[in-house]
Amino acid sequence: MAEMKQAPAGASNGEKFMTWVDNRFPATKLWNEHVGEYYAPKNFNFWYFFGSLALLVLVIQIVTGIFLVMNYKPDANLAFASVEYIMRDVPWGWLIRYMHSTGASAFFVVVYLHMYRGLLYGSYRTPRELVWIFGCLIFLALMAEAFMGYLLPWGQMSFWGAQVIINLFAAVPFIGPDLAILIRGDFVVGDATLNRFFSLHVIAVPLVLLGLVVAHIIALHEVGSNNPDGVEIKQGPKDANGKPLDGIPFHPYYSVHDLLGVVGFLIVFSAVIFFAPEMGGYFLERPNFIPADPFQTPLHIAPVWYFTPFYSMLRATTDLMVNVLAVIIALGAVLNLIKGQGKSKVVGLVIAAVVIALLKTFEAKFWGVAVMGGAVVILVGLPWLDKSPVKSIRYRPSWHKLVYGVFVVNFVILGYLGVQPPSPTGEMVAQVGTLIYFGFFVLMPWWSQLGTFKPVPDRVTFKPH
Repeated sequence: MAEMKQAPAGASNGEKFMTWVDNRFPATKLWNEHVGEYYAPKNFNFWYFFGSLALLVLVIQIVTGIFLVMNYKPDANLAFASVEYIMRDVPWGWLIRYMHSTGASAFFVVVYLHMYRGLLYGSYRTPRELVWIFGCLIFLALMAEAFMGYLLPWGQMSFWGAQVIINLFAAVPFIGPDLAILIRGDFVVGDATLNRFFSLHVIAVPLVLLGLVVAHIIALHEVGSNNPDGVEIKQGPKDANGKPLDGIPFHPYYSVHDLLGVVGFLIVFSAVIFFAPEMGGYFLERPNFIPADPFQTPLHIAPVWYFTPFYSMLRATTDLMVNVLAVIIALGAVLNLIKGQGKSKVVGLVIAAVVIALLKTFEAKFWGVAVMGGAVVILVGLPWLDKSPVKSIRYRPSWHKLVYGVFVVNFVILGYLGVQPPSPTGEMVAQVGTLIYFGFFVLMPWWSQLGTFKPVPDRVTFKPH
């Protein structure tokens, strides 16, 4: 048993209470370890607002979700009417509902920006591989949470969007049809599906999400935060107490600093809620104000905006694209036979033959699902794909910035195409965009090493205001 601490003479009642608590629970120790005495690099810029903003939106979603559940009815005959009841009759119900629906989109906005910051500054590189992997798992859990919550209003787009996405699982070889029935709980989207999605959205996935967020933060604080220079402050000079000279305590410096980001975010967040909660049909689609009708298919079915880049890749994977990929792989194998040496010729030929056989064995619908899933899963491999000798974009060749810019613009274009009705031109652009997206990652071990790199400073660059 640990020795019981005693409050110092003349201690206030608050200090005595905390001493009593600390003898039974490490409250002060946890505070100091993760907040009060956690040293973060002193050169954080505005890109570092988005991590704390993601936590803020998570809290908003949990709190508003609790109040929505008090009046929501997870019944296919009552769900839509219960949402209307919340909007029209529950005091401040409209505000809670709009906070939750806007918060869903805001969550993805800040998470996408948070991930892009990690991409720019190499926050996935050693020793932060596990931090990045936990972040990718959070992203997957967030997508699952959003997809299941999207069905709950039981509007036309919610219903048919779920119908289309769940049917995609039926394309998985061998287990697809049974898997789709398992997810739906029935042969069609109905009351069983709504109840399953409700329980997962309200209980199961949030618990997983919270666990992953805690693991993400613990892993981050174990290795320390990255910074715009990509310099490890723990390996730099330290003061007499062993604290890094290039770091400052998270509290009060960054806890107060982040208030600026919080205020700015809440201003924009409130403006959307009060003046444009539907955001032109991107946050709340117009067909979702019509009750779900299993006998009336909407003219155009598309997921909510934060899924559309991946949905666009799914639609782009047609029989023609599969055949083009097979030809590209075959040409690559022939080129390898001509230019390769020794065993690499045989290995390349065997791999190409296996991949082409798989492409021709399974239908394009399955490969569309594989591409959509692979577009998310490939993010996990980023720590091992990036072979650059430096972490931060600041010290990479200038044309690397162009590569990252093309990647972002391409992702936005894919998102735009995902909400548009299918067209031959859109399909072709989406196919090119899909190749660019995967090419960015697949070719990264090659292009990330090219060019003239700038010398990385020994200490962080910091200009006091």
